[in-house]
Amino acid sequence: MVGPATREARTVRLDRPLDLAGTLRPIRRGGIDPCMRLWSGECWRASRTPDGPSTLHLRHAGSEVMAEAWGPGAAWMLEQVPQLLGLDDDLDAFDPKVALVVELARHHPGLRIGRTNAVAEALAPTVIEQRVTGHDARRAWAWLIHRLGERAPGPAELLLPPTPATLASTPSWVFHRANVDRGRASTITRAMSRACRLEETTTMAMSDAYRRLRAFPGVGAWTAAEVAHIALGDVDAVSVGDYHLMHQVSWALAGEPRGTDERMLELLEPWRGQRARVLRLLGAGGIQAPRFGPRLPTQSIAAL
Repeated sequence: MVGPATREARTVRLDRPLDLAGTLRPIRRGGIDPCMRLWSGECWRASRTPDGPSTLHLRHAGSEVMAEAWGPGAAWMLEQVPQLLGLDDDLDAFDPKVALVVELARHHPGLRIGRTNAVAEALAPTVIEQRVTGHDARRAWAWLIHRLGERAPGPAELLLPPTPATLASTPSWVFHRANVDRGRASTITRAMSRACRLEETTTMAMSDAYRRLRAFPGVGAWTAAEVAHIALGDVDAVSVGDYHLMHQVSWALAGEPRGTDERMLELLEPWRGQRARVLRLLGAGGIQAPRFGPRLPTQSIAAL
C-alpha cells in the first residue's frame, strides 16, 4: 500500500493544437485499464518511474495543460509531460501527400506522437497481446494488475502495474490463471529479469533500440514496433504481423479489402520516416477494411 503523497504541479503552454485523448490513447490498455483513465481533455495515469511510483493528472484547457502528480516519482512524471504529450513531435516534417491523408491530417491537427519513457511497463502488456484478441489481452493484463499491482499514490484510486521484479518472479501458474500461455509468460519473466537493459533503450538511437528489443527471446518485429511507438515515440513504427493493420492500410490507401504485410509496407513507403503517423491518422479516422470472415475466437487458456 502506498502511503499519503504530496502533490506537485506544473503548467505546460501549447503553441499548436493538442488532441489529448487521441495522443494518449495508445498508452491505455482498453477501458478496463486499472492504471489509466482517459477522457476528452483529461487523463489520470499511474506509472512506476525511476524515482518511484507516481500518479499523473492532466487537464487540457485552451492553450494550456495543467499537470499534477503525486508520489515519490512526481517530479520525474512532471518533467516528462512534454514528451508524453508529443510536444517535441516535429509535425512540420510530415507531408501528407495524398488526398485522404491530407484530409485526415486537417481533421486531426492535434494528434501527436509522444513517448512514455517506460519501456518495461510497455513491454509486458504488449507481449500479452501477441496472437490473441485485444479483448482477451486487456482482460489478462487487468487481472494481473489486480493480483500483482498495488494502490497508486494520489486521489484517483488507480492501481500501479506490477514491478518488473514481481513479474520476473511470478510463477507460470499465475499467468495461466490470467489466460496467458507459457510461451508469453516466459517472454515476460525473462525480459523483466533484465528490465534495466530495456530501460537503456530510452537513450539509444532508434535503430539501436530496436536491436536491443529484438535481442530478447520472444520479442519479434510486431512487439518491438508496438513498444517503440509507445515508450520511445517512434514516428515510423509499423507493426508488421498485425492481424488487422495490413487490411486497414490496403483498404484505405488502395481500395483493396485484403492486404499482406508486403503490400502494406509498399503502400506506406512514400511516408517512410513518418509511417506511424499515417497509421495513427487512419485509426483516428475510423477507417477499417470490410470484414469477410469470422472474428478471431476468444481463447480460454485458464480453463485448460
